[in-house]
Amino acid sequence: MGHSFDLFLDKYLNVWRNCSLAEMKQVIARDYMAREVSNGVVSDFGYQESITGWEKGFEFIKDNQAQWDISKISTVQLREGEMLAIISATIITNGISLDTANLFFQTFKEDTLGEWKLARSYIEAGIPLENISTLTLK
Repeated sequence: MGHSFDLFLDKYLNVWRNCSLAEMKQVIARDYMAREVSNGVVSDFGYQESITGWEKGFEFIKDNQAQWDISKISTVQLREGEMLAIISATIITNGISLDTANLFFQTFKEDTLGEWKLARSYIEAGIPLENISTLTLK
């Protein structure tokens, strides 16, 4: 399972970097649930709100000729057919990175066809980059 998930995760991160909304829609499970904490405010959302968020984020990247700076921090097998990926992401505009990043704890599950789908996310938004850079990459 580890090798197939690693291949999938690399593809998923490339979909993200390339701002491919059509491909992102295919990766997110229809029963997806997420929680984001931003400036102490907690927001819960599902599939449709997630797609809207990705669409806005991808539009921002394209409109501002920016790019994603995404780092895989770690992966953990939670149980058979279920993996957790810890990912940091920030935006670079005109060669300058934002001074904050978001930290994503994303749970992926293998469906009945053996395809990985994003099932759950917990997101800490607006973390100072210096705090992210101290995390050990694995």
